Amino acid sequence: MIKWFGYSLRRKLSVIMLVTTLIPLLFLGTFAFTISSNITEEKAQQAGLDTLAQMDAKFRFILKDVENMSLFLIGQSDVQAYMKKPDETRAQILGLMTNLVYSKDYISNITIYPKNSIASEPLATSTIYKTDLNQQIDIEQISDKMWTNLYHIETYLGDRQVFSFIRPLRSYNNYQTLGWLSITLDEQVLSRIWSEPQLAEGHGKVALLNSRNEIMSATDKSWLAGPVETLFPGVSAHIKTGTSGEWTFGKGNDKQNILYYREPSIGWTLIGVIPSELYSAQNRYILQLTGVAVVLAVLTNIVLTLFVIQRVTNPLRALTRLLTKVNPSEPLPQYPADSRDEIGRLAQSYNMLGTHIEALKTQLIHDETRKKEADMRALQAQINPHFLYNTLSSIHWIALLTEENRIAEMVGALSDFLRFSLNKGKEYCTVSQELAHIRNYVQVQAIRFPDEFEVDFTIDARLNDTYMLKLLLQPLVENAMIHGIQKKEAKGIISIYAEQKGSLMSFKIMDDGIGMSEDQLKTVRESLNPQKGLPASDASYGMRNVHERLLLHYGMESGLIIESKLNTGTCVSFSIPILEDFHENHDR
Repeated sequence: MIKWFGYSLRRKLSVIMLVTTLIPLLFLGTFAFTISSNITEEKAQQAGLDTLAQMDAKFRFILKDVENMSLFLIGQSDVQAYMKKPDETRAQILGLMTNLVYSKDYISNITIYPKNSIASEPLATSTIYKTDLNQQIDIEQISDKMWTNLYHIETYLGDRQVFSFIRPLRSYNNYQTLGWLSITLDEQVLSRIWSEPQLAEGHGKVALLNSRNEIMSATDKSWLAGPVETLFPGVSAHIKTGTSGEWTFGKGNDKQNILYYREPSIGWTLIGVIPSELYSAQNRYILQLTGVAVVLAVLTNIVLTLFVIQRVTNPLRALTRLLTKVNPSEPLPQYPADSRDEIGRLAQSYNMLGTHIEALKTQLIHDETRKKEADMRALQAQINPHFLYNTLSSIHWIALLTEENRIAEMVGALSDFLRFSLNKGKEYCTVSQELAHIRNYVQVQAIRFPDEFEVDFTIDARLNDTYMLKLLLQPLVENAMIHGIQKKEAKGIISIYAEQKGSLMSFKIMDDGIGMSEDQLKTVRESLNPQKGLPASDASYGMRNVHERLLLHYGMESGLIIESKLNTGTCVSFSIPILEDFHENHDR
């Protein structure tokens, strides 16, 4: 068995890929079902709590409305006067209370109970034939506002279940109790709140508990007027903590989820009961979907695995036979690549390997040649001024002897300019030396073109002693002066910036000259990198020379960046690495 398994890559890949994919698929299916089931239950519970919160908001509005209505009535001057001495205002007060009852469908009755001998009968908006309220409380013993338990009344509409809000009616002069005000709510009308919106899409039941956990209103009328503990033993202990939450009651098929939401103003609680079989039905649907998805994934994986392994191993067999015939002293033999997949691209890469190596050799030779040519051009620029430098030095001394100071100043600056160009044949200089070279050039040009331009220097002091390739900035300043400033009618400004950015030195040469149009800018940018085999244009020769030297000495990321806008100005910038110490050959 081990021998059969070890001699075939196809068998190894088949077994390994099937095992490493099928087992995770099974685990993934189980994990997806578990997570989906938990998320479904959590979302259903959260939706139930949100529904209870909406119901509580409506109930809170009713409570607030009843409270405000009671305050309105006991503050009426007619009501206060009537309680002290019944008179003809009885009809007006009764009309006021009747209007309030008719404006709120959940209010069944409003009654004013005079104290003892002040009046013989209570003043009520409807005729009550029979009531159980007297069996619950003695209204004359009530000293503060309160809510009653659920009780029965009998009116012309028949038998109704109601509960009342009762508060003492006191004089606002001496705070003496004049009587009591009762506002009665109809449970049947109030229970409509528990049906809109529906809990668990109509599968749940809702009940309202008072502070003693007695059911005051419910969607299931068989629950009314009884303690909730008789229906769900132990629920009282769970709903004491927090303003909302959930609790699981029962086991097996009788298992139910109980959600609760507490109304903090009076300590009453809304509970919602959702059968757990509702969650089970959703979980069965998720299980079916997960099972179908896993089975399809397993079958698809088996077919694709076998197909891919065959497609991979067949070309590898051919490539293996070819590589066994490779002679190290000869070029790699060509492999026929007839596909576009990874194996085909591998074969193409194999075929291109020898050609690529030859191309790298050719490119290396070409780059070295270009570098030597650029260095030769720079050396030529150094050697050509040598005779002029010696001659100008003599002219400088003659001008000093004849007190021609302006000529001496110009010749001296030009001599310093040429001396730096020679620089004893060295290719590198410090940033401060490069900037001094520019100042000499500017001094000469300022004498030739007085009051036509200014040059500003903004230099990071940390870069003064840092080494850089010489003759990089002066050609750019000269280009800005000739092509930007001299073509401008007004006086121009050339700004030179040098700053350190991490491990790089960043230089910018900006002018406010005539700038370039989009077509001109495109032509200049293209001239920096002429196509191979084509002669380089004489336009922008100085910038192209700087650009090429930057690429050869510092790499492709250090070339010139040119930005310009017509009639606004031009900015030429580049960044080069900061040299940690000085070596004459800093080439990459």
